[in-house]
Amino acid sequence: MKPMSLAAAFRRISGLTGLSRILGFLRDIAFAAFLGAGPAADAFLVALKLPNMFRRLTAEGALANAFVPSFAEVRDADGSGPAMRLAGEVQTTLLLVLTGLVVIGEIMMPSVIALLAPGFVETPDRLDTAVRLARVTFPYLPMISLVAFWAALANAHDRFSAAALMPVIFNICLIAGAVLIPVYGSASAEQLVAGAPMGERAMPLALGLLVAGVLQLVFMGAVLIRAGIMPAWYLPQLAPAARRMWRRFVTASAGAVAMQINLIVDLVLASLIGVGAISWLYYADRIVQLPLGVIGIALGTALLPRLSAQFRADDLAPVRQTLADAMIVASFFVLPASVALVMIGPDIIGGLFRYGAFSMADAQASGVALAAYAIGLPGHFLVKILQPAFYADHRPGLVLGVSVAMVATNIILSLSLMPHFGHVGLALATSISGLLAAVALMAAALRAGYVGALPGAILVRILACCGMMAAALAGIDLVMPPVSGVLRMAVLVGAGGAAFLITAFVLRAVPRQLIRG
Repeated sequence: MKPMSLAAAFRRISGLTGLSRILGFLRDIAFAAFLGAGPAADAFLVALKLPNMFRRLTAEGALANAFVPSFAEVRDADGSGPAMRLAGEVQTTLLLVLTGLVVIGEIMMPSVIALLAPGFVETPDRLDTAVRLARVTFPYLPMISLVAFWAALANAHDRFSAAALMPVIFNICLIAGAVLIPVYGSASAEQLVAGAPMGERAMPLALGLLVAGVLQLVFMGAVLIRAGIMPAWYLPQLAPAARRMWRRFVTASAGAVAMQINLIVDLVLASLIGVGAISWLYYADRIVQLPLGVIGIALGTALLPRLSAQFRADDLAPVRQTLADAMIVASFFVLPASVALVMIGPDIIGGLFRYGAFSMADAQASGVALAAYAIGLPGHFLVKILQPAFYADHRPGLVLGVSVAMVATNIILSLSLMPHFGHVGLALATSISGLLAAVALMAAALRAGYVGALPGAILVRILACCGMMAAALAGIDLVMPPVSGVLRMAVLVGAGGAAFLITAFVLRAVPRQLIRG
């Protein structure tokens, strides 16, 4: 079977990811309307972060980065049978280890939550509620980790659509949970916001998470069975191929642990700032995740199996071309997104989430954090694009070194900036450390020969389009009547986007890969 082109894989993944992100916005609007940015929201977001952090370590991140190149290597050398045997051993190990982890986590949950959010100790209601919710959400870990592993296996067979559809199921279930918040408490939304028990208000969301896990398992399993690529359940034998894969996983997971430490540091410090800080950062991060998810993660997912095949051919010319294409496509989306989010971040937050329990003050606080996060968006994109090259070339140690340096930088900057800028200082620290990580990976990629000369002319044209968009946004802001909310956001986003696209077509700044698509 002929491998899918990078552009085709990117379009397929980014389209479904875009649908998921739209549903994610609807989910977060429901969160904001019913939970706001107060103690109930803080408690649920801490409970949700726990399985998400472990998921990125076990399957979606480190294991996928170690497994996909190893699976392709065994399949090319020994055939499909040994490769599927390796997959069967990995999935059995994954399920057994994570089930044990859930049992331990359920017992130790009060201590775990106190460690993740020490500021909750001063507000016992938030602490108790977070513990209750986390005990419900933590069993989602083995379910979504197995789903993510199956998705990596599907991606290794150039089947990207099913994996990209999984977040759609997740968002639909959490939207349903948010809608049921008033029903669950047998009260109106206003009464719930005013003073119903926090656990009662957030519990439908936790239960919706478990339903999502079950549905994702059923759907992804059915896809693999229908495609004939569902691995059997083998007890681990630790054959040479498996030992090599697990060694790579240990190094890759160390890098993933470093990245998760970044998230934990932000969570711990935000819990110390006061009620609402965790939620302000969450809603700002959700907006930043739209371009990062639709473009950055889609490119990273499509790149890993493609680069793995190109490195096995022992010719760096296709690698350089693939990475150059990815960076140009990413630049066309990320540079205008970064400029726009810095300029109109508060307007976007207000237009999307300023409903119900989410106050104007919450919108302003979250909007400033969004602008700070947006500064680092180009760096995070570049990291998403370059990391698969090092994993495909079996060099996870370099990614680990950069990740550790990034964590240390983030911690130092967070502790330095937080006393002066509060929660915005945490967002700035994340952005600066991400930019530095991108610079380090780019320098390493240049030394290794993964990256050649980039087409500078089109990059200059894209930057000129961003400048035109920025001028348009500034002009509209000056002449627009004093309106707020959805109307202001729609005018700014629509006019800014139109200014960028029209200028891009005039200056021929649209990447040829997208024109061919």
